[in-house]
Amino acid sequence: MILVVGALILAVILGVFILIPRGRKSGYSKTVHSNANGTKASKPYSRTEVSLHNKRTDCWIIIKDKVYDVTSYVEEHPGGDAILAHAGDDSTEGFFGPQHATRVFDMIEDFYIGDLEQ
Repeated sequence: MILVVGALILAVILGVFILIPRGRKSGYSKTVHSNANGTKASKPYSRTEVSLHNKRTDCWIIIKDKVYDVTSYVEEHPGGDAILAHAGDDSTEGFFGPQHATRVFDMIEDFYIGDLEQ
């Protein structure tokens, strides 16, 4: 009985991380704002400037010295509020964690707004 319950829990977890994000991929562009013209910004941002964007309604993150405005994605994030753990700060370690499927590496580019000042 315990084995059956464990298998069901595992199936639900896999469904959340595999099926739901995949289903949202095609629909997220309708609710999420991105760089519409396809060009990538190249404005440099300081850590201080990024740190001011640390709320659910204004959320920027840093990943490998690139700055992303993920405000429009916060409510869509399959991991819930985990995306806010490093709002206004460096999210590189969390972003490259085992919980993310490889498609997030393509998705994140839609939110790119510039580079971190060196």
